[in-house]
Amino acid sequence: MTEDLPDDFAASLDILASAASEMQDPWWIFGGAAMVLWGLQDWRAPDIDILCSPRDARRLIEALHGQVTPDPGEGLFRSQVFGQILTTPVPLDVMANMDVRAGGDWTPVIFSTRVPIVLEDFTVFTPSIEEQIETCRLFGRPKDLQRAEMLESLR
Repeated sequence: MTEDLPDDFAASLDILASAASEMQDPWWIFGGAAMVLWGLQDWRAPDIDILCSPRDARRLIEALHGQVTPDPGEGLFRSQVFGQILTTPVPLDVMANMDVRAGGDWTPVIFSTRVPIVLEDFTVFTPSIEEQIETCRLFGRPKDLQRAEMLESLR
């Protein structure tokens, strides 16, 4: 896994981990940020995607002075709770009960694995590489399929 994280990314993870200590349910970092945490070289995540329970999503968004955004349920993704936290060096996107439109139907995005990644003074969690690959393929966008290929190299 990764040793050298960009300073702004590491600072945001530290803030997240501190606030997440109040969360009651499992939570995960996924998407591009998880790829960085797994050590994918030359990958820069513009934000940190977090999936958690609705209760914890609201708590996290409030604790870090974020904004809950009503989700119109249109497009490729929808979440029962969605919020952005722009008070951290790298923005945090917080989702709860997230679905993806796959083949015209809504499919829940659920992680069954939870891998702890221990950084200097804190721990964050991601799905396994295999589960991240499956999720990228489920999302199906060209950038997600490219991510799946890149994650394959980490197996």
